[in-house]
Amino acid sequence: MPKLSVVVPMHNVGAFAESALRSLANNAGPDVEFLLVDDCSTDSTPWVIDRWAEKLPGAKVIRHERNLGIAQARNSGIDAAGGEFLTFLDGDDWYGPGHLAALVSAMEELGCDFARTDHVQATGTERIVRRPPAPVRNAVMDPRDGITPVDTETMVDYPFVWAGIYRRHLFDDGGMRFATELRTAEDRLWIWRLHLRARTYASLGLHGVFYRRGVATSLTQVKDSRQLDFIPAYDALLRDVQQDPESDRFLLKAVRTYCAMIAFHLGKVNEYEPSAAQRLRREARAALQRMPEHALEETLKTIDSTRSRLLGRLRNGRKAA
Repeated sequence: MPKLSVVVPMHNVGAFAESALRSLANNAGPDVEFLLVDDCSTDSTPWVIDRWAEKLPGAKVIRHERNLGIAQARNSGIDAAGGEFLTFLDGDDWYGPGHLAALVSAMEELGCDFARTDHVQATGTERIVRRPPAPVRNAVMDPRDGITPVDTETMVDYPFVWAGIYRRHLFDDGGMRFATELRTAEDRLWIWRLHLRARTYASLGLHGVFYRRGVATSLTQVKDSRQLDFIPAYDALLRDVQQDPESDRFLLKAVRTYCAMIAFHLGKVNEYEPSAAQRLRREARAALQRMPEHALEETLKTIDSTRSRLLGRLRNGRKAA
């Protein structure tokens, strides 16, 4: 059985697949397997995968006959994984040499359910280190303590699933799968569920995963209705929190984060396709009206005045733009 399974979803990343797969080769070893999931790519991605799979130790290729989205691509990799630990890499990102060995070593030393890491944000030739907002590093903590406080950036606000490593038992019996109905924001819901369900975690000061920002084909760059999947994602999150035994502890954080996401998207509504912009205003208003009223009122009182006015106007049916 391999020690580590690396799930790599890939869809039309032909321009970057070479560097991603080369970085896997620089991290290969007898105890590492690579699950390369081609989500029905129509560019050179399948050819690059096949070429590297022949010479990449531990590589297994999984192909979707139609494009199913990143959530299902990750799930397909999870289902095929045999490692004691799992991690993820997007097909347009890459690893520094030795990163995976350092991840496994840290997990074996700490013995926790999962660990989150720093990552290096790469925009052209610029490099910026981004760190998880954990209170301490290289120490075992309670994941639920990483959700709050309400008015501070916390671990659930660091939604990069590939900046982490996770024990196999979290995925057993169909657990911790990504919501396949979501085309975007699936990572935000997944991270919340991780912190609600796991028992222990740590934050690691490793800088070996590189996130390529501003890629034109990335889902973070699309301006159509796929961006609006943050609404059903946060609706699902609110349902989870309301059913949790510690609902009172986490509800305000969930509502505040949901409101922040609505305000963020409204702030760039003029960049969206017209139909998506109309849907955003309509569905965001309905989302505000669905939220627990006491939590929403508290949020509007305590967030900054600009977002409070914007969300208040939208909730009351006036134009928000």
